[in-house]
This record gives sequence, C-alpha cells and structure tokens, in this order.
Amino acid sequence: MTKVLIVDDNAAVLEALSLLLEIHGYDVVTATTPKAALQIVNYQAIGLVLQDMNFSADTTSGEEGRELFFALRELNPLLPIILITAWTELEQAVELVKAGAADYIPKPWDDSKLITTIKNLVALGQAVSQNKVLKQQAANFDNTRQAAVNIGLVYESAAMQRVVDMSVQVAKSDVPVLITGPNGSGKEKIAELIQSQSPLNQSAFVKVNAGALPQELIEAELFGAEVGAFTSANKTRIGRFEAANQGTLFLDEIGNLPLSGQVKLLRVLQTGEFEKLGSVKTQKTDVRIISATNSDLTRDIANGAFREDLFYRLNVIEINVPPLNERGDDVLALAKHFLPGRDISLTGQQALQAYAWPGNVRELENVCRRVSILHPDGTLDAEDFGLPFVNGDSNTEPNRGKEPSKLEIEAALTEFNGTISKVARYLGLSRQALYRRLDKYGIDYKS
Repeated sequence: MTKVLIVDDNAAVLEALSLLLEIHGYDVVTATTPKAALQIVNYQAIGLVLQDMNFSADTTSGEEGRELFFALRELNPLLPIILITAWTELEQAVELVKAGAADYIPKPWDDSKLITTIKNLVALGQAVSQNKVLKQQAANFDNTRQAAVNIGLVYESAAMQRVVDMSVQVAKSDVPVLITGPNGSGKEKIAELIQSQSPLNQSAFVKVNAGALPQELIEAELFGAEVGAFTSANKTRIGRFEAANQGTLFLDEIGNLPLSGQVKLLRVLQTGEFEKLGSVKTQKTDVRIISATNSDLTRDIANGAFREDLFYRLNVIEINVPPLNERGDDVLALAKHFLPGRDISLTGQQALQAYAWPGNVRELENVCRRVSILHPDGTLDAEDFGLPFVNGDSNTEPNRGKEPSKLEIEAALTEFNGTISKVARYLGLSRQALYRRLDKYGIDYKS
C-alpha cells in the first residue's frame, strides 16, 4: 500500500483528503507544519506528497510552500510532489512545476481528477525508483566484474558471479575469511580479489601454503627465527606474520596444518602476539587473515584433526568456490582464455563441456597448455584435447572404466561411422585395446 503524506495546516482539508485517499486504498500520513513533514519523509517510506503552499494564517505568498518543496527535493529527488494552490499562489506553483514538482491542484479540487493524478504519479514514481535500482545494480555488476578482470579471474557462470559479489562485499571489512572448495577451483584467485578490493590493497599481501610447511619449521616460517635457533639458522629469519604486518596473510591449505602448528597459529590470532624462534621478546602483529582449504573442516574437527576453536577464529565469513563441473558456462570461457586466438570445433566444445574436470580449472589449464604445444595450428577438435568424444545429437554418454560388450562396441561403430579413434575415446580404450576386442568378438571394421 502506497503511503501518501498530506501537508496542510487546515484540519478540514486534512480530513477531507485523508478520507478520499483512504477510500481509494492509500495509506495516509498527515502533517500540519513543514518541519513535521520533513521528519516524516526522512524516516518513513513516502510514495507521494500533497503539500499546501502556505502554513501561516497571515501569509499568502506561497514562499513557505516553496521552501518546503525544495527541502523535500533535497531529501528525496525522486519523490512525486503535488502542490495544493489557491488562485493567489498559481504563479508560484507554475514556477515550482518547472523546477520539478509533479503537478498542482487548485482549491477546491475535483476528487476524480485528483485520484487519477495521484494514481499516475505513484506508478511513475515506482517505475523511476525501480529503474534507479536497476541502474545501480548494473553499475555494481560492472564494478565487481571489472574487479575480477583486473586480477585475471575468468568466468561466465551465475554461480561464480555470486562468489565474486560476496567476495567484493566482504573485502571492505577486516574480518577473517575462509575460502572453501576443491583443489584447482580458484580459491587463491578469490583471495586475490578480496585483497584487491580491501582497504589494505596497497599493503603487504603474503601467501603461504600452510600444509606444505615442514613440521619442524612451522614456527620459524610463520613467526621467524633468531640466528642459531636451529642448525641451519645462520641469519635472522623474518616470519610470515611479521612480513604481513598491517596487511593481509593468506594461509592456503590450512586444513593440512598439523595440530602443533594449529596451537601456535591460534595464539597469534587470539592475542596478536608471538615470539621468534630462539627469542624471548614478544612482538605484536596486526594482520587480516584469509585462509583456504579443500578439506571438510567440520569432519576434521569431529575426527580430532583440526581444532574447533581455531576453526571459529578463521571462519567468520565462509566463501565456497564450486567445482568446475558445477560451473558449465565457465569451461568454454576459460578454454578460450587459455587458448587465445584459437578456434574450437563444435565437437571440441561438446567434449570440453561434457568432461567432469576432476582437477577443476588447474586441469583445464594444463590440458589447454598441452594442446597448444601439440597442435599449434588450425581448429581444435575433441581428439586434440584427448577427451572422450560426445556426439551432440546423441543421448549416449562416454563409457569410462567399464568393459564394453559386443553390442556396445557395434553401437559405437555405428554411432561414429566406423571411425576407430572416436570409438576408442568414447569407450575409454586405447586404439590397440579396441582392436583386440574387435578381433575377439569377430567384428568387421574399417582398417
């Protein structure tokens, strides 16, 4: 229900207009002074204002109405305003219409014409507001899209757009972020996006693979070490927390950090304090933590492999990056990015999209690198990628890891017009293995 504000110092006018509008389904709010009207518009969702031009008994100039009009415009430039005028204020009202007032009505008014005017202006106001929202959404989309492009993040899927939107949103705060998702799905890129959009984007951004740290060197790598702290420590080592001070520390594969390292990490996250290995001097650090894992940390907590208190320190905001097989629209976009200037045939595109990509984006990138070396020229086909061929007109699926029967082999030969290489890829066999089965079953084939 649209809320209409009526501003008039005449109680009879307020009562008559309120009754008329309520009969026609409007929620009515009234004010008798410009000050009260401005407070209402400032704190309530008003869809239209009906305002008088004078509020003092000894005033007929319309100047009070003019001041109220421009004050309302300053609060909400899109708010439709109808001026209620007597004949003495007509010239003033016309000037305000030129300045942006929606319309004016004379006293006494025609009920039918007034309701029609209000109905049209409310509809127009809603359309303008919606258009403004859509434009803002489009601008926000363009901004987040450009932010992703700036750090080399390539995507087309709605699922990845949601990840990007959330990453840009949480980047503005300094809370810890945990990025989850399978290996090779792009977690590090999301960390880079968060860093690039954060207030710390000009500060240090230190990356460390927490799971790859040798257990005996975890403390030295994270917090540093003094000379002689261990056998090979022949010079003072700066730890990752010290290097990232006043910036961001990205802890990748945090789920693989051993329990001893988790204890040391928890302390610095709780207090911001640490000591270098071999030192008794306590140092302070102020870093934003972004961590990532492909592990199910809740399962690891249940199994005693990950500390629950550390999990809650790291997981204030969780961003999940879906696997590539759930982001079908990203596959071709990424392939074209990894193979700039190369044409991919329809069957090649079908093969890329049909494949499960267990290694995610990293596997796709490696496949594209390999094909660019082995097939440097010409249009790329499904066979060039070394992926199972899928006929776009067929409902059949590649037979991976299953021993094909005679009927399945014969059906595949028919499906692919006897082309041995395509049949072999479809069945998940080498050409030699296919020839052996053809001979075994006595199946005629093209040589």
